[in-house]
Amino acid sequence: MTEINPIRRELLKNALVTIADNALVMVTRTARTANVKNSMDFSSAICTAAGALAAQGMAVPVHLGVVMPALKGCMDHFGADIAEGDVLASNDPYSGCSHLNDIFTFKPIHVDGRRVAFVSLVLHHTDLGGRVAGGNAADSQEIWEEGLRIPPVKLRDAGRENAAVFGIIASNSRVPDRVIGDLRAQLAALDEAGREVEAIARRMGADAFDAYLADLIRHAEELTRGAIAALPDGSVEFEEWNDDDGAGHGPIRLHCRLTKRGDEVEVDYSGTQDDTGGAVHCNWEFAVSCTYAALRTVLPEEVPNNAGLYRPIKVIGRPGSFVSVQYPAAVGSRGQIGFRLRSIVLGALARLLPGRMPACAGGSEFAIVASGVQKTAEGASRRFLHLEFHNNTGLGGGPDADGQDAGPYCIGNLANVPVELIESENPIRVERYAFIPDSGGDGQYRGALGLRRDYRFLTDGVRVQVRSDRYTSRPWGIFGGGPGAGGRLVANPGTAREEALPSKFIRGFGAGDVLSVTMAAAGGYGPAEQRDRAAIEADIRQGKMTPAHAARVYGYRAEASDPEQAA
Repeated sequence: MTEINPIRRELLKNALVTIADNALVMVTRTARTANVKNSMDFSSAICTAAGALAAQGMAVPVHLGVVMPALKGCMDHFGADIAEGDVLASNDPYSGCSHLNDIFTFKPIHVDGRRVAFVSLVLHHTDLGGRVAGGNAADSQEIWEEGLRIPPVKLRDAGRENAAVFGIIASNSRVPDRVIGDLRAQLAALDEAGREVEAIARRMGADAFDAYLADLIRHAEELTRGAIAALPDGSVEFEEWNDDDGAGHGPIRLHCRLTKRGDEVEVDYSGTQDDTGGAVHCNWEFAVSCTYAALRTVLPEEVPNNAGLYRPIKVIGRPGSFVSVQYPAAVGSRGQIGFRLRSIVLGALARLLPGRMPACAGGSEFAIVASGVQKTAEGASRRFLHLEFHNNTGLGGGPDADGQDAGPYCIGNLANVPVELIESENPIRVERYAFIPDSGGDGQYRGALGLRRDYRFLTDGVRVQVRSDRYTSRPWGIFGGGPGAGGRLVANPGTAREEALPSKFIRGFGAGDVLSVTMAAAGGYGPAEQRDRAAIEADIRQGKMTPAHAARVYGYRAEASDPEQAA
């Protein structure tokens, strides 16, 4: 029996996390698409030989709760037929994955013929076919409309590449060079991570490596239970509304009951309404993953991110509800409802832990795919496809500071796609990218401002698909704070052809047309009358608040000696 040395365990934990992080760095250096190399819509993990999450990289939190069910789907399918040199893959939401664009890959690691671990990488791939470019159409009804569904397969079989699978993927993408390029970047990083994990396991010995991974998970559970036990017991409820389901029904009621009892937490979504169709809803594995990510925010940083963290958390729901859809439902736009799940769990935590949690984060969960054909300088035709997720605009106000403008939040760690890159790779010009003054939820601590991003299309025949929300269900404030301003989409603003657009649409744009995107601001915290005068003046100086808004909401009046504030 291996005797566990806590110092050695900590060193191993840090080594595994570093390996996972390095895999992500390698992907950013070798990937082809902006959504991967710039937005960083990917995640990495290391699992035990039995498929339990042992370590993860610093990536997209909601991917990571799905790693274990996705790996289980592959292990259940292949059983004993998993050998050294294999790479397993799947994107099937009905085999444990989350939506078709996310291809999960797993490489078994062996020492002297014995499997000791899996290394994993998941990437959001830009286009895998389907009726709409990008595969994220909110109004799809069945999984077959969304693109290529990959059941558990082997991308490599005993080290030999499965050319047929690569061919199928390439043949089902509008931009095969980019998708295959990203897939090869994914596999190269998987190989490198695998070599490093194997080297550690070989140095330690297979038995000791197994024992230390098991103890890492046990230790994480112990720390998580201790942290939960320190929170007050209680049962609280919170509900949110999604504007619609993407297919003409709405608003959609989402409800959770959060119960903290001793060293365990239960989150019950049974009060959420039944599924109504469309593709904005999600499968159960993704709902559970979003719940883990939200609860992680109230746990100490030193708790390792592995399967032990999940064990004291129980998540309950009803099959057939909006957050537990059933085969063959489409789930391509499931990320949008994932952000709403985050906000209701954090809203419940704000009631359980008053004075500790901020108001609702901003953002319209905005995603855009713009696709078409562009003439090159040589006169040839080239397919372009711009995919961008701009889910958040910043943090909610409180409990002791304004919400960070343009900051990320706990579910989506995605980075901004630089304007220069969009314009260099697509016939699109970004004509405005700016904060929206006066939009943050009012309060003692202001919510983050909303954002505006205007796209001008420079060629005809551009097909645009948008997924967004928060038109009417604005980001909530707490303890007297106001909601953030809602989202809005407008075609050709300020012209005779100006047209208000719904939050979710598919339509064509021509050369010269403009899509103006207003993204919702974050909620405020505490009564507005308690806002510090110096904070109001700083907002006015920085252009985040107009003097008129300061006077109307906060009763602010500039000193006669300060003409700038009075302007």
